[in-house]
Amino acid sequence: MLKAGIVGLPNVGKSTLFNALTGTYQAESANYPFCTIDPNVGIVKVADNRLEKLTSMVNPQQVIPAAFEFVDIAGLVRGASKGEGLGNQFLAHIREVDAIVHVVRCFEDENVVHVDGAVDPIRDLETIHIELAMADSSSIEKRLDRLAKQKKQGDKRSALEHELLSKLLPSIQAVEPPPIDSLTDEEREILPQMQLLSTKPLIYVANVAESDLANIDGNKYVAKLREHAASENRKVAVISAAIEAELATLTPEDRKDYLDSLGVSDSGVNGLIKLAFDQLGLKTYFTAGEKEVRAWPFESGMTAPQCAGIIHTDFERGFIRAEIIGYDDYITAGSEKVAKEKGTMRLEGKEYRMADGDVVHFRFNV
Repeated sequence: MLKAGIVGLPNVGKSTLFNALTGTYQAESANYPFCTIDPNVGIVKVADNRLEKLTSMVNPQQVIPAAFEFVDIAGLVRGASKGEGLGNQFLAHIREVDAIVHVVRCFEDENVVHVDGAVDPIRDLETIHIELAMADSSSIEKRLDRLAKQKKQGDKRSALEHELLSKLLPSIQAVEPPPIDSLTDEEREILPQMQLLSTKPLIYVANVAESDLANIDGNKYVAKLREHAASENRKVAVISAAIEAELATLTPEDRKDYLDSLGVSDSGVNGLIKLAFDQLGLKTYFTAGEKEVRAWPFESGMTAPQCAGIIHTDFERGFIRAEIIGYDDYITAGSEKVAKEKGTMRLEGKEYRMADGDVVHFRFNV
């Protein structure tokens, strides 16, 4: 299961956001640095109206939505890459996640201590970027020395890794977004194996006060963060973590009433979950039968056999074909049986690249 790690300075609302995302109170939230030392992990369901629609049509015994893990990682401070504030331990936790959710404080409250004494979202995010970049730079320089020796011995894999890291190092040292777009397909394929902090997909979360929700455009800190994120081609989700944690404890009916009272149409958490899902480059296909309707996340570009392997390795190994109905065709037909009769079910082979929303039966033989 893919993981998204929640990071940021101490006291910016990371653990509160984690509680809201996972609908639990297993992450301690308190007004002092390093409240969280060991990372909390929670499984988060991805809201998907298509799954709800399929469920109402099929009426299965159980429904399983797409899900991934959110990891609440302790607050980083200046000097973390050199071990300050248990920094090395925290950085190791970040290396294990697939995407980073960077929480930035965008509210003023004299009762909540700021580790640097005042609210400044750009300074705060740059502190985190510098620490991640410094940790990566140190790691890359050591690896380049080792790879150079192996490269001289004719090791092709080492030569490829050396070329990749040499391309990335200058921008990482300059604390700039790495030139991912300039990488070759082969380099992109091995990039995740490098476990570099600076190359992980990243989303900013602007944590605001309840009073800001109805007029986000009036928050000067959010405006600054959005401008900065746009310059990096990154996304910003705006959330009041404290309100979201309260919403997580309410029934769906009470939650809607509460949102209405705040002048907000939807939970910010739902938007963040979808954004994180998209940032990881994930799509969704569905299986739908009497026993189960289920959403299956897959990486964009995966073939039918690869997607079958997500269910079970035997499905990929013995893949014969995929019987596919597009989501819209399924809804229009009203059932799988009618879709077959109308001829909107397709038979796809090993080269077919799965599309978002495909409703599929895999045929296999092992």
